Amino acid sequence: MEKGGAVYIKTNSNHTVLYTGVTSDLLRRVHEHKTGLNKNSFTSKYKITKLVFYESFHSVEEAINREKQIKGGNRKKKESLINIINPEWKDLWDEIREW
Repeated sequence: MEKGGAVYIKTNSNHTVLYTGVTSDLLRRVHEHKTGLNKNSFTSKYKITKLVFYESFHSVEEAINREKQIKGGNRKKKESLINIINPEWKDLWDEIREW
């Protein structure tokens, strides 16, 4: 049985930087970003702690393909994705924390 995956977009408090990633464990990965587990990472450097978008998939491969598609788009396309599901750009951490 294949493990599922998720693609996500995170930002900083001013929404000036967008970070797109993929993971097999969204809760763990977002927690790592929030706590600054890797102090030398891009997300720590730019204080990217706010989860504003995510999509879940049945397989990691599907999530990777979606990540490539999202990363291939410009910022405006990413903002459009976020605005569809999260128009107020709220931190979705509380939503996934309940999983």
